[in-house]
Amino acid sequence: MVRLSHLFITITCCFVIISCAGKKQAEPNNPNVLFIIADDLGYTDIEAYGSSFYDTPNINSVIDNSVKFNSGYANSPVCSPSRASFQTGKYPVKTGVTDWIKGRKAFQGTTVTDRWIVPDTDYELKLEETTIAEVLRKNNYVTAFIGKWHLGEEEKYFPEYQGYDINIAGWKMGRPNTGKGKKGYFSPYGNPRLKDGPIGEYLPDRLTEEAIKILKDNIGKPTFICLSYYLVHGPFQAKKNEIEIYNKKRIHKGINKEEEFLENQSWMQFATGNNPKKYKERIKQGHPIYAAMVKSLDDNIGKLVNYLKTSGQYDNTLIIFVSDNGGLSTKEGSPTSNLPLAKGKGWMHEGGIRVPFFIKPPRFKSSKISDIPVTGIDIFPTILSYTDNHSIVKDIDGVDLKPLIEANKPLKKRPIYWHYPHYGNQGANPSSAVRFGDYKLIQDLETGGYELYNLKEDIGETTNLFNSKTDIAEKLKKMLTAWVSENYNRPLIENPEWNKKDSIINYN
Repeated sequence: MVRLSHLFITITCCFVIISCAGKKQAEPNNPNVLFIIADDLGYTDIEAYGSSFYDTPNINSVIDNSVKFNSGYANSPVCSPSRASFQTGKYPVKTGVTDWIKGRKAFQGTTVTDRWIVPDTDYELKLEETTIAEVLRKNNYVTAFIGKWHLGEEEKYFPEYQGYDINIAGWKMGRPNTGKGKKGYFSPYGNPRLKDGPIGEYLPDRLTEEAIKILKDNIGKPTFICLSYYLVHGPFQAKKNEIEIYNKKRIHKGINKEEEFLENQSWMQFATGNNPKKYKERIKQGHPIYAAMVKSLDDNIGKLVNYLKTSGQYDNTLIIFVSDNGGLSTKEGSPTSNLPLAKGKGWMHEGGIRVPFFIKPPRFKSSKISDIPVTGIDIFPTILSYTDNHSIVKDIDGVDLKPLIEANKPLKKRPIYWHYPHYGNQGANPSSAVRFGDYKLIQDLETGGYELYNLKEDIGETTNLFNSKTDIAEKLKKMLTAWVSENYNRPLIENPEWNKKDSIINYN
């Protein structure tokens, strides 16, 4: 009888141990990480950030359980450099990827209106760089990349060679393929890392389905998914029924073309005064197709969140949402407006670099708003902190935001830098910038001019204080000059073919 009792106790203990082990596997201590990157999504393209035309109820709902950063920045006004920073925690100048790949120079060369022959950008994220996926994989995470990569022309630089166990749709192109026989956002996609779906399948829906499948297949395993939607980058394509929703909304709001654009801004004017590149700056949101694309982004985030909640994984998931640069407002259709922010994609003004940026920590039941400036390089160390990863990665420029998020511990005041030594497709000159506290200094490398703004008082960058706040201007100028000199050694070279009289005015 005693032996039977001992046997019963032994079997019971084993059952309890096995059950506990199974429970631990189903609910891993380390949280799942869902890092969502939108493409070209402007700061005010979300209702919670000020949009009155686009509809984003699902994103708003996530923000209700998040820390919403009002001064969240991308590390470049264009995509590839920001994406390199997301993956490495480094400023773009340190990765060598300083322009979209391959960049304007590769396609247009140097024109007679360019004062400088600009430096080359690297065409890939180097394999010797340490990515967030490589670090998490060593910590037993399943790592998956889904969507836009745009960090390597050659296959050997694709996500599966940069720490990701799974790569779905990540390859060299920075937009959906519209080549011969390809339908862009609709299948057939012509993407070597994504099998075509049924004719008419919409790419954002497919990427979301793939993300949910990975989560289902790996329940009980800590999982990191970098979900990099191609939305809302061109080509501008959306579902017909949803486009019609916004055609009707546009009529209801009484929006007309005359109030949507400015076409005679000083930055557009050349010596001939005829705006030969046909720039136009959107000042009012109202593009029906673009609005439908924003809706699709929101709908798909809603699907993801619904799955996480119904499967019991939402509370144990770290969700980070960011855009790779500001909204496209000054060229290529100018589909959105970033007002009250100035300019847009390609520019060092706030519309080009300030983006929607929020973080939902695990088991976070409230909402917070922070005005402290944060940036894309901070995502890498923040993910490491939340996953209890103690790996030492050299040369990370970002800071861990977890103490700020969890305990309201203020960040040490620090400068945030940008250096974009290239001509943008959207009308901007090569430029650099630094933000320190409330002040931001922009250096136009083409004209030699400077702009200084107090962003707390003048978020729209309407009043240049460079000649009135001389002490602050000189301090920031020295900081910016020293930082660029220390971290970047590819010079601008005088263009012998430069025709000054046909170039943008206001040279110093």
